[in-house]
Amino acid sequence: MSDIHILWVDDEIELLKPHILFLERKNYKVTTCTNGADTIDLVDSINFDIVFLDENMPGLSGLDTLAEIKQKQGNLPVVMITKSEEEYIMEEAIGSKIADYLIKPVNPNQILLTLKKNLDHSRLISEKTTSNYQQEFRKISMDLAMVNSYEDWIELYKKLIHWELELENISDPGMLGILESQKQEANTQFFKFIKKNYEDFLTSNDKPTFSHTLFKDFIVPEINKKQGVVWVVIDNLRYDQYRILEPLINNHHKKEQEYSYFSILPTATQYARNAIFSGLMPSEMEKRYPKYWKNDGDEGGMNLFENEFLTEQIKRLGLDIQHQYFKISSLKSGKELADNFNGTKQNDLTTIVYNFVDILSHSKTEMEVIKELSGDDKAYRSLTLSWFKNSPLFEIIQKVQQLGQKLIITTDHGTINCKNPTKVIGDKNISSNLRYKTGRSLTYEEKDVYAVRNPKDIFLPTVAMNSPFIFAKEDLFFAYPNNFNHFVNYYKNTYQHGGISLEEMIIPCVVYSPK
Repeated sequence: MSDIHILWVDDEIELLKPHILFLERKNYKVTTCTNGADTIDLVDSINFDIVFLDENMPGLSGLDTLAEIKQKQGNLPVVMITKSEEEYIMEEAIGSKIADYLIKPVNPNQILLTLKKNLDHSRLISEKTTSNYQQEFRKISMDLAMVNSYEDWIELYKKLIHWELELENISDPGMLGILESQKQEANTQFFKFIKKNYEDFLTSNDKPTFSHTLFKDFIVPEINKKQGVVWVVIDNLRYDQYRILEPLINNHHKKEQEYSYFSILPTATQYARNAIFSGLMPSEMEKRYPKYWKNDGDEGGMNLFENEFLTEQIKRLGLDIQHQYFKISSLKSGKELADNFNGTKQNDLTTIVYNFVDILSHSKTEMEVIKELSGDDKAYRSLTLSWFKNSPLFEIIQKVQQLGQKLIITTDHGTINCKNPTKVIGDKNISSNLRYKTGRSLTYEEKDVYAVRNPKDIFLPTVAMNSPFIFAKEDLFFAYPNNFNHFVNYYKNTYQHGGISLEEMIIPCVVYSPK
């Protein structure tokens, strides 16, 4: 006898004897009942796995019985069976969280399919997902050996993230381990690709959209006088994090276009986000706007003039638009913007920088409780989703829909879970970031970095004479030989950015229209 115990409720249960015999031959255990009142008592006394419930019964109706069952056993799957196709009955049943809805007459195979869908769902999905990934594994391995363009890398990275999100929902750690190995190999090859091509990309006609061309390439074409555009830059949002936020956004907006673009190096807020708003590379910002630009080692905030940079870029592009800029870095300022968001409806462009995800990644370094809550990428995504569901940003996104505005969501760079140290030595003025360094007299492991001895070759400012930039590969982070073990233990398994990885460099820009 199967462990599956079914309760079938119908006032004409004798007519369903063939169905019940069919299920019993399939080794399901079936208990029958003819009315709602007795059903409630049975649910109280027996642990059923699923209930088939007739909607049209004398006395306590199917919908009333459903409500009673859900109060007592909220997670017990209930399949509503009815002769009626009236829309309000379907809506009532669906609103009460039924597992399925069947119209009489039902045949035995419909019942069997419903049982498998609701009770064997996880196992079937797990087996199918594993089988599909095993087939895809070979193709990904072949792609890794052949990838030679930035377009190929975008597609490969998206494919890896797709399978990571699929596999994390099944109980097969072996498959996730294999995928993790493929991601590590991909980052090894991606580092070599960037090291070989990055400098040429910055001056070539055949290049991806980078931070400094994002606004011109993807944002400006969406701006028009008929419909306001709300452009949200969520700091430090990786592509996988966007993917788990996407279903919530899709409840209110329809995706029109999804782009992927490349963060400039260093993949750090000071460089990448200033480049987005200025439309310039860092060395150009330093030259044109010395009062706005700050180098590593300079005192003061590094991103205090984003609005000024954006205003100047809008002027250079000859755009005659009304625009407004907001930076949100606290719950209070987020709530204030959400409460007063209707005041932005006259803008052609409203720009919002939202800093929470970056704060979260840095909190993981500083706070033990955050370390425990986000120990790996799956947990880090889950924490991001939990924040987003309850954030003023999600409320703002819903208000964008209500105002009939277009929504664009993007970020400035991603982040990577750093697992392995590489030693670096420099003078006391060396920059503090763990994924890139600049400063005099740097000593480092050549194999672990992309070293740019003349920063102007990749449009970075020269902080001082003989001050190269070095960028860490894969999941490495820089550690000083002094107090090495303490430093490594403190920063290992924390999320950092500034270096070269798929997670940091290939990032989303998504255009939505309101539903």
